[in-house]
Amino acid sequence: MPDMSASASLAMTHLATLAKEVDEDKVTPGVLGFIVFAAMALAVWALMKSMSKHMNKVDFKESPDEAASGKETTDSPSGKTSPAKG
Repeated sequence: MPDMSASASLAMTHLATLAKEVDEDKVTPGVLGFIVFAAMALAVWALMKSMSKHMNKVDFKESPDEAASGKETTDSPSGKTSPAKG
């Protein structure tokens, strides 16, 4: 079985040289920023999936407009509809 410590140390030297190339004055979001962004994306995806499920349960059937058909409503005492005030 080959010695893994040699390959691990070789990999670390390559990573160390890459780390020195990064500008130390530059601010980046890093791993924590990615985790927060990924968590927010998953939350939005879950909310949209839930909303879609709830919207599919809605059974909306529009009733015909009584005023357009000429029928009078029985809600008013005189049987005639009055115009809205305001």
